[in-house]
Amino acid sequence: MNIILLGPPGAGKGTQASRLVAERGMVQLSTGDMLRAAVKARTSVGLEAKAVMDAGGLVSDAIVSALIGERLDDPAALGGAIFDGYPRTQPQAEALDLLLAERGQQLDGVIELCVDEDALVERIVGRFTCAACGEGYHETFKRPRVEGTCDVCGSHEFKRRPDDNEETVRTRMAEYRAKTAPILPYYEARGLVARVDGMADIGDVGEAIDAVLDGS
Repeated sequence: MNIILLGPPGAGKGTQASRLVAERGMVQLSTGDMLRAAVKARTSVGLEAKAVMDAGGLVSDAIVSALIGERLDDPAALGGAIFDGYPRTQPQAEALDLLLAERGQQLDGVIELCVDEDALVERIVGRFTCAACGEGYHETFKRPRVEGTCDVCGSHEFKRRPDDNEETVRTRMAEYRAKTAPILPYYEARGLVARVDGMADIGDVGEAIDAVLDGS
């Protein structure tokens, strides 16, 4: 089964993708990760991509498609693929259809994790972690039992991601809408799009995704 998993930063897309990888034997195909891996491994496609990036250019759709084709041919992808960050335009969507068809496969679904933007901003901006052990906390939803002391290791040092601020989060959401809007009508016309409440508990989101994948 091959799916596209959509969702803005903080919607839980990574968490759900990791679960699908672990439970269903799927592979997560992130174009950014694949580019870095191909460049590091010095594959022919990786070297071509490196030359373009070193010259300050944007990696072409053809190079990205070649990378995805390589990963789809990997036996690890036999359990299905989760496409992350690709496609973002209709030409890329059409290229993905062709890549899959060449391998006797198809795209089985597009799942979008829908979120309330204001609530998601609160979720992201309020989070912080223990600097010593990495335990996660939130100003509203999960404060340490003893103020200023980590529940797990007792450390008094905490940290936040520098990009967990409202301006950055809203900018990333706007970018997400701009990048996903072009491909949704293409897939909606084929009846492939399903929407899941990304604001629900992690377990409930997972169950809803499983219900879509299992056709229930």
